[in-house]
Amino acid sequence: MRRIGVVVNPIAGMGGRVGLKGTDGKVAEARRRGAEQRAPDRARTALESLAEVETDVELLTYGDPMGEGIAREAGFDPTAVGAPASADETTSEDTRHAVRAFVEADVDAILFVGGDGTAVDVATTLDDLDADIPILGVPAGVKVYSSVFGVSPRAAGRIVARFSETERAEVNDIDEDAFRGGEVVTELRAVATVPVADQRQSAKQLGGGSVESLAESVADAVEEGVTYVLGPGSTVGAIKEQLGFDGTTLGVDVWRDGEVLARDAAESDILDTLGDRNVIIVSPIGGQGFVFGRGNQQLSPAVIRQCDLEVVASRRKLDGIGTLRVDTGDPELDEELRGWMRVRVGRHERRLVEVV
Repeated sequence: MRRIGVVVNPIAGMGGRVGLKGTDGKVAEARRRGAEQRAPDRARTALESLAEVETDVELLTYGDPMGEGIAREAGFDPTAVGAPASADETTSEDTRHAVRAFVEADVDAILFVGGDGTAVDVATTLDDLDADIPILGVPAGVKVYSSVFGVSPRAAGRIVARFSETERAEVNDIDEDAFRGGEVVTELRAVATVPVADQRQSAKQLGGGSVESLAESVADAVEEGVTYVLGPGSTVGAIKEQLGFDGTTLGVDVWRDGEVLARDAAESDILDTLGDRNVIIVSPIGGQGFVFGRGNQQLSPAVIRQCDLEVVASRRKLDGIGTLRVDTGDPELDEELRGWMRVRVGRHERRLVEVV
């Protein structure tokens, strides 16, 4: 029987769709902007996937809202090893307490639900305790760049039930204040033991090569009356520059007919500016291949369903990815997006790339 400890960071990812680029220290602001919890639904999906695997599993969890109730909803009869100090305002220390309790209970693996910040809490606590327990993340945060996450909640559930081999992987975190200011400052925070699995994401890599010609070709092709929703990243940032404005490097901007309609837009801002015809321009994350669901949660299912899609990438970035991935939070939309997608890599060149 495999003993799995499950801990959920209920506030992870709340800042994404409202344009905060992270939730650390911004929970009140996220709620003021109308943010809704994202992590519980993703935790439920992962645990339902785990329940479908024919493996004998004993589940240990932390008290609500950090896992116990969600585990019961997914069909498990979990053992709660503790509870957060406050059910209304959970903290990183609650996550650390849960991990310590899992270590004392001698679990075989820890499944956590959150982003890079939660990954750091889990991994550094295990380091402090000198405990070599495999961990795996269910992607739910705004920042999900470390290589300790499943590519989707369902994948994470399957992996933690079935894995037989482990390896070491880096846990990185991004300074959120710098991130909100348009600068990516990463720091290696830990090295963790993780399951070996094809559906575990790799660490984010920076795209290489010039994107000037690509950016010029996209800018030259814009059409009158069309609303363009321009995603984050340096590749799309070069397109924004070609369109004549200083865009938000790590946020979403909306542009139409020479006018910036919204800068660093939240989901609601984007929906308010959409017109009769709309196009999302987005570039996959280098090394991972995610088009949606990593750092651009403002591009929600509601937004995506009202837009055409233009995926752009440098040849070098695309060569390093192989396949594309989507994790919109809407399984039906993810399935619609899967298949073969045309990716613009130059002025006159597109490549067919599979979305898996």
